[in-house]
Amino acid sequence: MTDAIELVISPRKRDIGSFEVRRALPYAKRRTVGPFIFFDHVGPATFAPGDGIDVRPHPHIGLATVTFLFDGEIHHRDSLGFHQPIRPGDVNWMTAGRGIVHSERTGLETRASGHTLHGIQTWIALPTGDEETEPGFYHHPKESLPKVERDGASLLLIAGAAYGETSPVKVFSPMFYLGGTLSAGADFAVTDEHEERAVYVVDGAVTVGDQLIEEGEMAVLTPSVSVRVGSDTGARIMLAGGAPLDGERLIWWNLVASDQALIDRAKQEWKNGVFSKVRDDEDEFIPLPEG
Repeated sequence: MTDAIELVISPRKRDIGSFEVRRALPYAKRRTVGPFIFFDHVGPATFAPGDGIDVRPHPHIGLATVTFLFDGEIHHRDSLGFHQPIRPGDVNWMTAGRGIVHSERTGLETRASGHTLHGIQTWIALPTGDEETEPGFYHHPKESLPKVERDGASLLLIAGAAYGETSPVKVFSPMFYLGGTLSAGADFAVTDEHEERAVYVVDGAVTVGDQLIEEGEMAVLTPSVSVRVGSDTGARIMLAGGAPLDGERLIWWNLVASDQALIDRAKQEWKNGVFSKVRDDEDEFIPLPEG
């Protein structure tokens, strides 16, 4: 293992019905990187005309979700009344806080034509002082996000601050999240302003220090070490991290909290139908798992 890398994570593959995901976080030897507590690589999955995804309404607490797409479209609906198509390059940040319900489905027009779905879904744990903040949903079109060009890397700053730029997305702790492409021969320095950092390879391959990191792998970088990332043939990558979380987090189903009592309360409220319903998607929901 090179001095630049603390750990290389090979995600576990999960079949979630209509498509497959590769889950990098949480990992047995590394639960979080900065505030990132969940990191799923979705697809690429190809759907025939008439098919699509139907993630029925379900609750979240204690976190924020970000879905970032490379291909396809997902229609978001939530219990605050927001309806928003999620399209490639745009940022849709949903703050769950004390509780929100949402669904993710393929829109009728996209479903009719057939499509490919490919992207990254992340959960960002909220600081303990913000775990029960008011829920919210914020849409930021691709054009509003800062662009970073560095030595063959073309990156979009999805959230947080890096390379002297700050995303318009409201965040709750020091963090950074970028996505973009490396041209053949790229060799750029990873931002060193955050303690915890990771490089995820969406497709292609890169070198981190002198170690090859291939498609679907996450390299967790060593703190306080200057790191350069290169690619001989080109690649698509994500960079993520930030300040360490202010304590351990519990994850049960879609619920995240620093205190088991918060999860137990949310479980009971979902079971008893206390959560608000998703507007225009009231007829279905995912039942509370057993156990």
